[in-house]
Amino acid sequence: MHKDNFTPVPEEQLVMPAVSRRGFSIGLPRCMNPSERRFPLTPEAVGMLVERGFSVRIEHDAASTIHYTDNQYTRAGAEVTTRQEALQADIVIHLAPLAPADIRHIRRGAMLFSLLDIERQSPDTIRELLRRNVIAIGIELVEDAAGNRLFADILSEIDGRAAIATASSLLADSVHGKGILLGGVAGIGPCEVTVIGSGIAACATARSASGLGAMVRMFDNDVYSLRRATRELGPWLVGSAIHPRVLENALKSADVVVATETRGPVEVDSGLVDSMKRGVITFDLTMSGHAVFPSMTRVDLADASAVDNAMNASTRVCYVNAGSAVPRTAAMALSNTFLSMLGEIVSCEGVNNALKLLPGLQKAVYTFLGKVVNPRVAEIVGMRRVDIGIYLTLS
Repeated sequence: MHKDNFTPVPEEQLVMPAVSRRGFSIGLPRCMNPSERRFPLTPEAVGMLVERGFSVRIEHDAASTIHYTDNQYTRAGAEVTTRQEALQADIVIHLAPLAPADIRHIRRGAMLFSLLDIERQSPDTIRELLRRNVIAIGIELVEDAAGNRLFADILSEIDGRAAIATASSLLADSVHGKGILLGGVAGIGPCEVTVIGSGIAACATARSASGLGAMVRMFDNDVYSLRRATRELGPWLVGSAIHPRVLENALKSADVVVATETRGPVEVDSGLVDSMKRGVITFDLTMSGHAVFPSMTRVDLADASAVDNAMNASTRVCYVNAGSAVPRTAAMALSNTFLSMLGEIVSCEGVNNALKLLPGLQKAVYTFLGKVVNPRVAEIVGMRRVDIGIYLTLS
């Protein structure tokens, strides 16, 4: 107040900036799918989320596949809970598609982050998501401002590098493999690696193989993508368009073959497969569900016993799910991406605002509060796809 007339005088006061009204809870249930050994968050990432105001619930023994204990998550600030309690969080993160029985425990209107993995989605799962009004997001569809698919790209890079690490180990096995090095030594020629495709997974494969000393050939039907790859990787990479005879010759002499995504589908028929080297190590890293080597028995690298049996088998096999062979590396990479994305959601002060303000996140939604908003998912359940933009505008 003023000293002369004691009239109250308003004074400036510091006002704290607006923040999220409450901290979100994050649920980390254990993955029961034997083909998914990867886990979304490490203890270090959980600790950073807790510091930012999140509460994290993790199901008992959920991270055992990446060799982290419950105590490590507890020390980071997480709460070890039952599966049902983890599923009832505001945000549930579970990489493989959840079973309908699990979805029934998710809180109505909650957000679910998982791989859309359209080939493994079932109509019952989608219908249960719609019944529970779950906002389901396929993480491999999330884009940044430049249109890059953050999760899909990092998982593709891991797949490519894991394929060559696995191939090197299988070739060097002196009992079931050839007992040879992928890269040559003085006086001995290196192994030949044939890569189909020229995207992120293909480039990671080629870079790892050449780093070990192998001779690498890359094929793609997208010449512009192939040109970018050869410029990035250097003159040691032999790049070629997919001409049937040229590809056939490369497959016949290859010690390792790695198929990745291409613009148009590529299929290697059984006759060409039979002409490939005995003991060739073959991988299919495509995510579209179209088998590049349909005549080969598919062996999931998440299943160690299946890999052991394949090494003893006389038939040709094709290894899939390469990233699950290195689940802890995948967890560390996924953690970095989840930390960034969850931070953006909180800064938008709510899920609806985040979907409005982050177009790259909006594109990844496939069910939204009882509506199907993804065309491929709509086909699975035989429903019409609706425009999520309409609902966000009205909300």
